[in-house]
Amino acid sequence: MEVLARIMFVANVIVAGWISITCMFYPVQAKQSVFEDAVAFSDSIRLVGCLWFAICLMSIIGVFNPARMNLVFLFQFIYKGTWLLIVAVPAIRAGASYPKGMAAFFLIWLMALPFLIKWREIFN
Repeated sequence: MEVLARIMFVANVIVAGWISITCMFYPVQAKQSVFEDAVAFSDSIRLVGCLWFAICLMSIIGVFNPARMNLVFLFQFIYKGTWLLIVAVPAIRAGASYPKGMAAFFLIWLMALPFLIKWREIFN
């Protein structure tokens, strides 16, 4: 299980790292690539980049010490699930635009995270 957690943390470093750099320093490009032009341009894109940068940094620690950084997975589970319920599902129902790639990625992540989160340690 620890090997899978390390793999997931490496994936976090790569994906969250790329997205965070793009959002923080190239927000216009991020609007097009990360958010698929489904959101209006604002400094909120940079805010999201900062969030993903924090996840990237914590995931670097998680690669070397996955047990200590288990809460990163719980945090991702909560925010990705919330985003899908609050943003993606209503957009799908309304036929509105939303970042489909992001939604698909979040959904895949949500299916994997419950198997990686050490629930007993968190709620012990």
